[in-house]
Order: sequence, then C-alpha cells, then structure tokens
Amino acid sequence: MEKSLKTLAKEAKLRMKRGFWQKCEEELDIKRGEARDMGMSESRMERYFQEKVGKTIQGEVPDEFYLKVRSLLLSEGEVSDAIGRLTDTEYYNSLGYSERQRYTLELSEKYLCALERFKREYEFELKGKRDS
Repeated sequence: MEKSLKTLAKEAKLRMKRGFWQKCEEELDIKRGEARDMGMSESRMERYFQEKVGKTIQGEVPDEFYLKVRSLLLSEGEVSDAIGRLTDTEYYNSLGYSERQRYTLELSEKYLCALERFKREYEFELKGKRDS
C-alpha cells in the first residue's frame, strides 16, 4: 500500500520529535569507532548502516527464509547440503520434475542472496559482539 505524501511527512516529523536521527548519529559514531578499532572499512560500514536505517524507516518485515539461513549459518556455518536443509520437503515432493528443478534453482538463488546479506551483517554486527 502506497502511503500519501502527507502520511510520510507526519512519520518523518514524528521521527524528528522522538530524536530518531540523533540516536542514529550516535549509533553511527559508535559503529565507526568499532569498525576503526577492528581495522574495517568505515565507508563500507556507513553504507551498511544507511541501508539498515532505510529498512527501519520503510518498516521492512523480517524475512522468514533469511532467518532460517541465518540460524543455520550461526549454528553450523556454511554447509554443503544447505539447499537440502532449506527445502520444504512436502512441497518439493508434490512437484513434477521440471517444477522441482525450478524450485531448486530459485531456492539456490534465495540462499545466495541470504548468504551475502548474512556476511554483510556478520561483518558489522555479529562479529563485533562475538569478539567482545
């Protein structure tokens, strides 16, 4: 559902009143310091942080598939049978041969996107928490 310009303006004004941008600036300063201390690229961290804030503003809902991939990677790391573990077996068995092939390819593509997202998040959020 597209929001009207008036609604978007009200939301922006509310963010300003609640100090959203000041909190973001403070958190960004902290993250910059952490990146610097760990020898990471501050500019890459800033781009990641901007993307994260943008998703927060847009009210992005957590992706269930990504959460499954994230859980798998945190518990067992990258495994050779990740696609098999992420496959909905009941649904897969209900498909014909060509549909199974398409499902597997789509699942592989989604997994690669989720893996890339995880690596970005791990670099800037999870890694620092684990090293502490």
